Amino acid sequence: MSIDGGRPELPGAGAPGRSLLGRVLAFAAGAVLLVLVFTLSVFLFAILVAGGLLVWGYLWWQTRELRRQLRKQMRERPPGGRVIEGEAVREDGSDDKDERRS
Repeated sequence: MSIDGGRPELPGAGAPGRSLLGRVLAFAAGAVLLVLVFTLSVFLFAILVAGGLLVWGYLWWQTRELRRQLRKQMRERPPGGRVIEGEAVREDGSDDKDERRS
């Protein structure tokens, strides 16, 4: 190890890393590693999405009878015990617009 502020020398890390062939090999190894990691991450993401869909589908299927019962209860006994039914009519109001402009 040098004391003069230069780069420390590690045993066994000599010239191969500094040559053009060493740099090309390091770049190629890095590119291959990057492609492998990306492929693995896409594969794991697909597995997680498929697993999540399976869990959601299972829970949806298992709770379908409960949802039917809740809908039936809501129709028979609405919250608050009152149902206000009515009709709404919407008029175009084109006459009103003309009167406001003048």
